[in-house]
Amino acid sequence: MTMGTPPSSQAYGEPWYWDNRYAHESAPFDWYQKYPALAPLIHLYVPHRHQRVLVVGCGNSVFSEDMVNDGYEDVVNVDISSVVIDAMQAKYSNRQQLKYIKLDVRDMSPFQGGSFDAVIDKGTLDSILCGNNSRQNAAQMLDEVWRVLKDKGVYILITYGTPVYRLALLKESCTWSIKLHVIVKFGPEGSSEQPGRQLTDPIPLDESGSLVEDVLGKNPDVHYIYVCTKEPKAKE
Repeated sequence: MTMGTPPSSQAYGEPWYWDNRYAHESAPFDWYQKYPALAPLIHLYVPHRHQRVLVVGCGNSVFSEDMVNDGYEDVVNVDISSVVIDAMQAKYSNRQQLKYIKLDVRDMSPFQGGSFDAVIDKGTLDSILCGNNSRQNAAQMLDEVWRVLKDKGVYILITYGTPVYRLALLKESCTWSIKLHVIVKFGPEGSSEQPGRQLTDPIPLDESGSLVEDVLGKNPDVHYIYVCTKEPKAKE
């Protein structure tokens, strides 16, 4: 499925754009990757189906429905668009394992610290980086993701952002240990096939991320998956 293109990618960072988009295009859409393609990695890092999962920028994706169909028991979804949250609350009113809440990821104060075992992000950080005050807003989001995670909880970021650009951003304000995985982008039928490397095999990472190019070559046609484990801050 192809959804409409905004006048500028900067619109991706603006709430009004998403309300307008979901008001006019209600069919389900999954950014970047669908659950079946990512399931082996989710199973690896969120191995217990009772673990509490937060999906940020959920939109009208069926990703969370597929997680519940796979046995996950508590999947909380947030999005800044009231239009899409209202629609998803109505759609899944009979699925107690799925919760939908209108929330700005830069301020998730309704959630207590250490509330979740995992946070999954398919394109939300990327969208924020398209908007105004992008670095400040991205830092606020990452601080909130770190706060709502339990110690040793995982932030699974699926993005087009290469390590040279994303690693520094991730490390600026939060204490993470980071592993990198890659998955090829959708094929013509919307499926992802891994050529030569298993999705669950991490890519070697150096401090700057420049080593990845030696492994994958220049401009690989992949999405990058950063698995960021929350490390407790050292006591002063």
